[in-house]
Amino acid sequence: MVWNYPGISLEEMVKLIKGFVDILILASGYQSSGLLAQWDAHNIKKAFHWASFFENVLRQISSSDAYQDSVKELDVAIREMTSNPSFPPGLANLSYGTLNRARNFVLAHLFHTLPLRDSHLRAFLTAIIEMDLDKHSGSEHECLSVYLNKFNLVPERIGLVKDSVIAVEDITPTMKLGRFTDDDLTKFTLQELFKRQSAVSCISKVGTGLDILSKAIRCCSWTDSDSSLSEEHLKHEGAQTSVGSADQLVDFITWHRWKSLNLSYFLHKRTVRLVSGASMIFSAPKFKWLQIFEWLNTSAKCKEDDDLQETIELMLLGCITNKWNHLIEYFMSVSYDPFTISKLYHEVCSLFTGRSQSSHSKEESTDSKENAILEYLDRLLGGQLHQLWKLSPVLVAVAIPFWSPLFRLYLSEIESQFKGDSSVMRCCSCVLDRKEHEDCQLAERIWCLHIFHICGFHVMYGANSA
Repeated sequence: MVWNYPGISLEEMVKLIKGFVDILILASGYQSSGLLAQWDAHNIKKAFHWASFFENVLRQISSSDAYQDSVKELDVAIREMTSNPSFPPGLANLSYGTLNRARNFVLAHLFHTLPLRDSHLRAFLTAIIEMDLDKHSGSEHECLSVYLNKFNLVPERIGLVKDSVIAVEDITPTMKLGRFTDDDLTKFTLQELFKRQSAVSCISKVGTGLDILSKAIRCCSWTDSDSSLSEEHLKHEGAQTSVGSADQLVDFITWHRWKSLNLSYFLHKRTVRLVSGASMIFSAPKFKWLQIFEWLNTSAKCKEDDDLQETIELMLLGCITNKWNHLIEYFMSVSYDPFTISKLYHEVCSLFTGRSQSSHSKEESTDSKENAILEYLDRLLGGQLHQLWKLSPVLVAVAIPFWSPLFRLYLSEIESQFKGDSSVMRCCSCVLDRKEHEDCQLAERIWCLHIFHICGFHVMYGANSA
């Protein structure tokens, strides 16, 4: 294959496409520094003019059989560009085919990646309408009439900006969007607006549902079956205590509270947003997300404990994004069974000490992304285990596998506190008060470890790992 299109060289074409990619990155709403990029109608029109340029050139290349080798050459060059690890993942669908419809590509990219604030929406619509008006010839009044006659009616109100909660059924237009050409940018824009509104409405409804479910879990009243179940287990507790049990059974009320609080963490809107962000960040190549966290760690703003804690939380959530739904489904299915914290503690310790080296190696090789996150997190913590104790017990339990050095350190600290040894951290006063660990943060953390690493081993590590 040899590039034989006389209008422009392959090297120059590739260079221009890379410049177009830079424009699209800015069009996502952010500069390379991470600051917001302010886009006005003039700059938006420039992006569409670049898109029109590529459409025209590719149309000329594709129109002649003599340039088919040039088509193949350019297609290969674009695939090589997008396969580079440093290429923006959000533009990975850039191809010869998408450049053939580059204006539509720009429009869709703007609408589905840009934080669509009022100013952005106003500038975007201004640019689109001006470009469509420019295409119509004749006098100014005729131009406007031709443009307006293309539409029967514009919806009276559209909730399209960020945080909109207007339902899709509330904005149903009487105008029907039928078939249209690539030149009908206004019609295509309306279609994309309706798509975005539909997505915003769905997200809003899901968020509302999560809020209701989370509040219901935190504030739920017991049903008759819960009460009878509690009474039955309290009888078992009394029976076991009467025969001289050294440790008190954890009652159903305490168990129910632990489960509700930790399940609420999973379902909280903030947690769901962090999971979504973690999924996006860690879908990038390792060197990319490492750059993000290195920048966070070196910035003056993120030297505060609270900022470090959020970074740690984000990384731990990144370890479990691929099994998020399974973890929640399993946790919701867990039912109460009488137990003592001492019994759970010894079973968790045996999990760590009883696994063979071959099993350790097998587990460690299951997920390279998880390994990379945990290795970096271990360096980031630098022995500051108190940061883990600020996070939800269930998050630490599900995100750190038993073969990780972090698990060993976390379990060692639990052991120190369980036995009452000296520690820089102290999450309860049970030992000082000469009480058993029954209803305290330490007991809750041991319970979370047991629920997932012992009872839910198949969920944490897969059936083949047991």
